[in-house]
Amino acid sequence: MADISVRGRLALRAATLASRASQAAGRGKGSMIGGLIALKIDPTIMTQLGQGRRTVLVTGTNGKSTTTRMTAAALGTLGDVATQADGANMDAGIVAALTANRVAPLAAIEVDELHLPHVADALNPSVVVLLNLSRDQLDRVGEINMIERRLRAGMAEHPHAVLIANCDDVLVTSIAYDHPNVVWVSAGSGWSVDATSCPRSGEPILWEGSHWYSTGTDFKRPQPDWWVDEHTLYGPDGLELPLNLALPGRANRGNAAQAVAATVALGAEPAKAVAAAETVREIAGRYRTVEVGDHSARLLLAKNPAGWQEALSMIDPAATGLVIAVNGQVPDGEDLSWLWDVRFEHFEGTQVVAAGERATDLAVRLTYAGVDHTTVADPLRAIASCPPGQVEVLANYTAFRDLNRDLEEKKAGVRA
Repeated sequence: MADISVRGRLALRAATLASRASQAAGRGKGSMIGGLIALKIDPTIMTQLGQGRRTVLVTGTNGKSTTTRMTAAALGTLGDVATQADGANMDAGIVAALTANRVAPLAAIEVDELHLPHVADALNPSVVVLLNLSRDQLDRVGEINMIERRLRAGMAEHPHAVLIANCDDVLVTSIAYDHPNVVWVSAGSGWSVDATSCPRSGEPILWEGSHWYSTGTDFKRPQPDWWVDEHTLYGPDGLELPLNLALPGRANRGNAAQAVAATVALGAEPAKAVAAAETVREIAGRYRTVEVGDHSARLLLAKNPAGWQEALSMIDPAATGLVIAVNGQVPDGEDLSWLWDVRFEHFEGTQVVAAGERATDLAVRLTYAGVDHTTVADPLRAIASCPPGQVEVLANYTAFRDLNRDLEEKKAGVRA
């Protein structure tokens, strides 16, 4: 257990009381309010809670929660692991996760990309997983090349950390390119719109198959140490392991490759790490299938253009319906102009329903994409409007959150 100062112990006691009060008031688990109060009383509490642990930090625009869950599962082959159960990836959520398991010698922590530099300073990670970088909520995150430069500078302060970096992502490669301790993983990059020019020189990035390079400079795709195809994970020294994930999609195979590489860097046996990653089936409600009347609804989450494009590729063409739910609240980003960056043009033969608070905006985009659709703002009613059978539900952050809440209330009402 970390050596906590007197002030830190006071902060943790206050956090525990606040969490219990929040639970008693029916306001959720109370972990976030507990973390906020602990940090307010002792701003160094994250550093204290991280002492003595071997920590893996996971960051990127997309795939953080999934990769963190896989990493935690794989690290579990080495010992007890502290991690977030709910994807709360800013300071309060990280403190809450470390507080919940103060004796674990290992930690797998999801970190918002804007928070990575100071979280790394606080936790002195053994490993940092860099998944991808793309445009996401410009009103909050800002311009993507600025984020790349900030993360590059932040990682330069931690030369002893092992960086597990996706060499298929130009911006991630730039972050790790000069670092002395990098493991390169070919995890795929289905979205290259935000890296058409070199983040270091401004010269064009040219692609030749899976290889890319910057014209006029020596900046190019590194040779991967790990890579994955439809059936197999490949690693150093001729390692080949079958990879049979419970989660769908090409992106999740890349996530698994980086999770396994991270845990192997800490001493895990590759075969055991793979087997553990394969046990992950859902992440905070994502990918689960729920029964809604005559429908089996599979729930998918997407939060930005790159994530939406990847999630749309997971849609089962045999589904009887597709509900796309979009809100425009602050956590989503209130500017929905990104809808025009997403290709919606390939849903012939599937009944598509536009839903969510911004269903009308989505309906306009679907009309211009030539997608036949109906508009039903309430996602539950939108599911009900589809023909009986399998329905795919793709929602952005608050639409996904609210739908899960409504499903739980509906379930509780049935039980009552």
